[in-house]
Amino acid sequence: MPRRWVLVSGGVLSGLGKGVVSASIGKLLQDKRVVTIKCDGYLNIDPGTMNPFEHGEVFVLDDGGEVDMDFGHYERFLPIKAKRDWNLTSGKIFQTIIEKERRGDFLGKTVQIIPHVTDEIKQRWRNIFDREKAEVGIIEIGGTVGDIENLVFFEAARQMRLEGEQMVAVHLTYVPILDSVGEQKTKPTQQSVVLMLERGIQPDFVVCRSRDPLSDNARHKVALFSNISVENVISNPDIQTVYELPLVFQKQRFDILLREKLGIKGRIELGAWKKLVDNILKPKTKVRIAICGKYTALKDSYISIKEALVHAGAHLGVMPEITLIETTEPAGIDSKLKGFDGLIIPGGFGNRGCEGKIGAIQYAREHSMPFLGLCLGMQLAVIEFARNKCNLKDANSTEFSAKTKHPVVFLLPTQRGVKTKGATMRLGGQTVAIKQGTKAADIFKSKTISRRFRHRYEVNPKYVPLLQEKGLVFSGMTPSGDIMQLMELPGHPFFMASQFHPEFTSKLEQPDGLFVELLKAAAKHLKVDSR
Repeated sequence: MPRRWVLVSGGVLSGLGKGVVSASIGKLLQDKRVVTIKCDGYLNIDPGTMNPFEHGEVFVLDDGGEVDMDFGHYERFLPIKAKRDWNLTSGKIFQTIIEKERRGDFLGKTVQIIPHVTDEIKQRWRNIFDREKAEVGIIEIGGTVGDIENLVFFEAARQMRLEGEQMVAVHLTYVPILDSVGEQKTKPTQQSVVLMLERGIQPDFVVCRSRDPLSDNARHKVALFSNISVENVISNPDIQTVYELPLVFQKQRFDILLREKLGIKGRIELGAWKKLVDNILKPKTKVRIAICGKYTALKDSYISIKEALVHAGAHLGVMPEITLIETTEPAGIDSKLKGFDGLIIPGGFGNRGCEGKIGAIQYAREHSMPFLGLCLGMQLAVIEFARNKCNLKDANSTEFSAKTKHPVVFLLPTQRGVKTKGATMRLGGQTVAIKQGTKAADIFKSKTISRRFRHRYEVNPKYVPLLQEKGLVFSGMTPSGDIMQLMELPGHPFFMASQFHPEFTSKLEQPDGLFVELLKAAAKHLKVDSR
């Protein structure tokens, strides 16, 4: 069986949504075995050591891979579990080439970008496709076609086409509207396509991102200057939720046209998907959810949490109206939280903003506000409880205060002595044993679950008996019982926190139970509050 590829590239500017386009294409082809590959030009081995301000959220896979946030889109749309080697960075490729050169694998040859680096990229693409027994491989190249660091990936794709691989090229561009004249301008798209042609790749489809649906005039211009038929110019207008995009594409017959190019028969029925999208667009009620963090300046920092809330809301008919609250300055946190129906404290690293988060947790606990803590959020919930219910006034994490008298959170034993930062945390899918007779048991209806982790610190087992004596319940832990992984507070409308990241496994069609129960409790809080 021949390999079939869909190459997704972008032009004009970054941030247009190539990941969502790639995921939507995968959704339209999911009756086939789809593998999704993301190529990034940066020299980091992976984004695990990056600040979210630099590159958005770091997404964690089941195999422990720390990968680009676009893998979140792939997994939220598709019934797949991506793998770490599906995320190729220039850093990974160059590291391999240098290691091979040092071993003498190139037999004295001069090692060059072409053919050695491009051959390595092509071989990795093909290995992934064959190993996964894929029927369609989607390759997304990050950034824009004009970025110098991504040239090597475009060159590899050009060579694969030349070598006879079946590859459909989809190019995403931007069509701005000048309000002064009220006209969609296609010139940036035309120039972007010229850059693709300079790379030796003729786009088969041009997807035009714009505020409004593409006009007939603009569509014809794009087709003319892109050397493609008008029907292969696809409109990608602003939509209320990213989950609409497969439906928008299907209305334009994009899926049929893609399948014709790839030589694939059939069509996906998206009726159940559409019902969930309709629930998002026309909810029965709305609730206000506050996410208190310190990466609030960048919209993509907490994208998986936002999407997990949307997934839960789609099944409940509830629209979560999400507000990011900066906690770097802890003063006045109580007043900032008034009027909200639920609180989420997300993961993070470092001391900045933590006292503000602790104050927010205390407010939620004392005012019966539904609360969900994630990773660091669980650790801070334990610190707050220890300080204010266990009378351990100096309680803290050794991450923030190495000399605290009461280290209720401290470094995992397996992390002691670890010197390198990249890919050394407790990462990926781990088993969580659920304590029966708890809220967690009611939610998950299973004695064990598997969720994804990304942490170096844990609840100090020495303090667990005291915390439990004062009313805290650890309802999930490792099967051996040595690491606390889930906690709850009985008698509260909803007060739960997990050391794991449930947002990384939530999908539109399979929302995580913690987010579902948070929104249920938030809806009840709204009725009681009766604003």
